[in-house]
Order: sequence, then structure tokens, then C-alpha cells
Amino acid sequence: MELPAGDDRNADQIAYWNGPGGQRWAARQASQDIVLAPVADALIDRADVKQGERIVDVGCGAGATTVAFAQKVGPSGHVMGVDISGPMLARARENLPARLSAEFVLADATIYPFGPASFDLLASRFGVMFFADPARSFANLHKAMRPSGRLAFACWREPRENPFFMAPLQAVYKHAPRLPQPGPEDPGPFAFASEARVQRVLGEAGFSGIKMEPVDLSLDIAVGRGVDVAVQSALEIGPAARALAEQPPEVVAAAKDSIREALMPFVRGQAVPLPASIWIVTAKV
Repeated sequence: MELPAGDDRNADQIAYWNGPGGQRWAARQASQDIVLAPVADALIDRADVKQGERIVDVGCGAGATTVAFAQKVGPSGHVMGVDISGPMLARARENLPARLSAEFVLADATIYPFGPASFDLLASRFGVMFFADPARSFANLHKAMRPSGRLAFACWREPRENPFFMAPLQAVYKHAPRLPQPGPEDPGPFAFASEARVQRVLGEAGFSGIKMEPVDLSLDIAVGRGVDVAVQSALEIGPAARALAEQPPEVVAAAKDSIREALMPFVRGQAVPLPASIWIVTAKV
């Protein structure tokens, strides 16, 4: 499998997203696009996309946001989706509708030689929290922005604000060891939960007018298909799945029962909507 050239400090992330982890996300693309649709909607609304704009979609994954942006900019605009995951970009290319002005590039945005002053908007849905040196990564992206350009991305707030992750994970911790606690500067889903850190990183990279809007959402982990699907989703991707990755079958089975018990208070018919909280971050070049 082709791997992107990358910053050495991003090697662990490149390995993960091109290995079984990335393959699991690619396999669950259709479901995850439904689960995370409210996030994409909030991001696209705040990004205020206009016809004819050029957009770089960082950490585009399987391409749902890239497609949505391309539909907004129309044939006179263009969207470049960038990701380090070969499996996810393969799925993105399969799903790209004909005649949309969009492309997908396998690359590490930290070092990729973007054309200078090429884009009106830098956007991302949960794709920018995994850089080992985010200030360097955003500085490289800043050079690719037009002087009138802007930034808009979604990132997770603190774990305690996100039962979407923590309800299944706390259930798993009744049976499996806790995951290693990441440091405050380590890459990961919650790496940009701190408002102070985001302000510092983007400021160092050259962005100004930085605003962070907290947005509370309800994300249906069951995608309207019942609690069994919700439990299986928690077992396949996310922190609960990582905590169970090396556990024997009997531990997984016990954790599965505990996850079901933890999710039952959230069941609404065939939906299992879990509270989630994100930042929508916007800034100017």
C-alpha cells in the first residue's frame, strides 16, 4: 500500500490510518457519514461557502465533507480533499459523484507543497487534531491561503462534554484496563478541546480573528437501526473499541453487555442519540 510522505512525528498516525484502524473507518463510511451529518451541517453553515471558491478539506477521510463543499462551490470552484489514509481515500474516490469539481490527495498536510495563495477556505471536520506539531502544520496550510482567505473547522470539546464517546468507554472500563492518558499536547480526538491551546496554535501559524463557538449536538450512534447496531458501532470504532482491541473474547462479551446497559437510557425508538459537544473554530488569514 502506498503511504504518504510525512513529517516523521506523524509516523504513528500515518501507520494507524493506513492499517486496520483506517480500514475499519473506511468500512463504516456510510454509517459514519449519517452519524456525523449534524457536525458537517454545522461546519458548512459556519463556513459560509460561496460559488466559485477554492477549498482545501484537511483530513477529509471518506470524502463526505469534500463532496458537500464541492456541491456548494459549483463547477466554477474546486475542492481538494487531503488525507493520510489510503483506505479512506479509496472509498472517497469510489463515492465521488461525476462532474463534481473535486479531487483527493494522499498527503500529510504538515509538509505537502500546496500552491501558495491557492485557497479561499481551509476546512476540516475532525481532521486537524492529529498533527504532532499543529502549529507547523497550520503554518504550512496558512501559506496556501489567499490573503482574503479564512478557516473553519470542527473539533471535539472536553471528554466530559461528550457522552457520545464516554458512555460506551466507561462501560468498557468495568472490564478492561484504561487507555493510556494522553498528554495535553499529544495528538488525538480531544487535542483541540482546550480553547487556549487552539488560540495559541492558530495564532502561531499566522491566523487572526480566531473565534470558537461551542455547539451541542445529538448524534444517533444507531443510525436509526436500533440498540444492537449502536452497541456494535461502539465495539468497532472509537475509544471503547481501542480499549478492547487486545482483550480476550470473554472480556469483549462482558463489555458488550455493559455497553448495552449504558446505552439503554438514551434509546428513543430505533435511535440512540448521544449528547456530543464540539467547537466550530473560525479565523481569518
